Amino acid sequence: MHYDIIIRNGSVADGRGGEPFQADVAILDGKIASVGTVDGTADEIIDASGKLVTPGFVDIHTHYDAQATWAERLTPSSAHGVTTAVMGNCGVGFAPCRPDDHDNLIRLMEGVEDIPGVVMAEGIPWKWESFPEFLDFLGARQYDMDIGAYIPHAPLRVYTMGQRGLNREPANADDLAKMSNIVSEAMEAGAMGFSTSRSLNHRSSDQNLMPGISASESELMAIAGGIRNSKKGLLQFITEFTEAETDFAMLRRVTEKSGVPMTFSLSQRSATPTLWQKILELTAEANEAGVEIMPQVYCRPIGLLLGHKLHYNFFSFSPSYVAIKDLPADERLEKMHDPAIRRKIISEFPADAADSVINRSLVDLANIYLMKDGFDYSPKPKDSLASLAAQKGMPLAELAYDLLIEKGGENVFYAPALNFADKNLKAVEAMLKHPNTLFGLGDGGAHVGIICDASGQTFMLQHWANEKTEGHIPIGQIIKSLSHDNARAMHLHDRGVIATGYRADINVIDLDALKLHRPEMCYDLPLGSGRLVQRADGYAATLVAGEITYRNGEPTGRLPGRLVRGAQDAPALSA
Repeated sequence: MHYDIIIRNGSVADGRGGEPFQADVAILDGKIASVGTVDGTADEIIDASGKLVTPGFVDIHTHYDAQATWAERLTPSSAHGVTTAVMGNCGVGFAPCRPDDHDNLIRLMEGVEDIPGVVMAEGIPWKWESFPEFLDFLGARQYDMDIGAYIPHAPLRVYTMGQRGLNREPANADDLAKMSNIVSEAMEAGAMGFSTSRSLNHRSSDQNLMPGISASESELMAIAGGIRNSKKGLLQFITEFTEAETDFAMLRRVTEKSGVPMTFSLSQRSATPTLWQKILELTAEANEAGVEIMPQVYCRPIGLLLGHKLHYNFFSFSPSYVAIKDLPADERLEKMHDPAIRRKIISEFPADAADSVINRSLVDLANIYLMKDGFDYSPKPKDSLASLAAQKGMPLAELAYDLLIEKGGENVFYAPALNFADKNLKAVEAMLKHPNTLFGLGDGGAHVGIICDASGQTFMLQHWANEKTEGHIPIGQIIKSLSHDNARAMHLHDRGVIATGYRADINVIDLDALKLHRPEMCYDLPLGSGRLVQRADGYAATLVAGEITYRNGEPTGRLPGRLVRGAQDAPALSA
């Protein structure tokens, strides 16, 4: 037998949760043709001796909605073994949309997901109006991974209700019928489901709340009804659970009555550090009763990245810094070396800022850490800037200022915001190990100048798979959560497993060489704007549909990734 590719001598974690086993993997015509001892020849042999062979990872929470309209490589996710990404999360996106509402949707995405509005205004081609037309546009493009898309609540509401939708007015019976029909059409065209946000933290760039934040239960039921008819789809929510039992009960009713599975974002918040436990208790009760609810959780603290070249730093709201903040980075740095400007900015720390939520994180120097290669995402209090200042006998603001401008302003700082209320990863461990949770919340494509969590897959392998880690998770279970479980949750039954007949989406990983580099700015957005990316060592090869897209972390130029139109059936011959 002659194959396209044979991966020989690897340790195969097949995505089903068991211990890795020695096997060859043969690939033909984009699918896995054989697993075991493979006799035959191939156009290419990949020697995986000493390496782990896994299914490609399925990322179910990204925001590549804009990037996918102008770019072919969906970095940084594709640098971390992701071969399928689902976008359109959190109720924001760009379809359906009438021409007069382009700016409205851009402002929503800019505010919620921290993607510069000018970049989207320049880069998005807007060659669609309806959601099926949007999918047709994406379907004609090529990528370094497969992508799927939710239909988001904000554009759906604005398209249906116009200004009333933006103003968060109640939907009438005619509105509900129209939204249900539009969602039905979207599902038929290949939507993965529907997403919405009920978060008070989600606001447009002009500080308006999300259009669907106060949508009634009847509105959500009408939308879920549009999904129910397809029998394959998902509801994705984000909410703070300010009234935990009441809010959860509403989500449960929508899921139970519609029969449409639900996923929502779950993390530990400092203001309510044990709320996640209550939500998981309610989740377990729902699932025991046959109501499929799957919280999405992340594998480490969700933190803000600060620095001279990033969107924020400790002095972002200080008046003397604000006066120079719009200068090019090099000019701004030169002025910041001026002793007089230094004294002024330091004297204004901490600033009295209107944006108090962000500002509180920027000035909490007891919870901010200098990042280096090999940075520990569960940092110790002794390594905080406040502790370093005490050790050096320096005023806090002076140390922060000097570190900010040293090394040409290249330093990056980490401020854990979620999942770190106890200054450890115990809560994260419990959430990851809960039987009803899914791995998600990497937010690839979003928060381009302040968060870079699309590296979570690599962190899972580097940290939680390490047998020396307290709370260690067996490697087979980790691979299952990154591939099989997410694929099944999205009804993508053709991937996420290394077995005969499945898609040949595969990673070959050198665990001994696995390393996360420090996040850095990459200036490849439209208008030359920058975004955070994070590189990784250790990915010997990533394959999408049987083609090698990355080799030792470098792109090969192959773009076999395509739009995934909705649910996919399992292969007829799988073993």
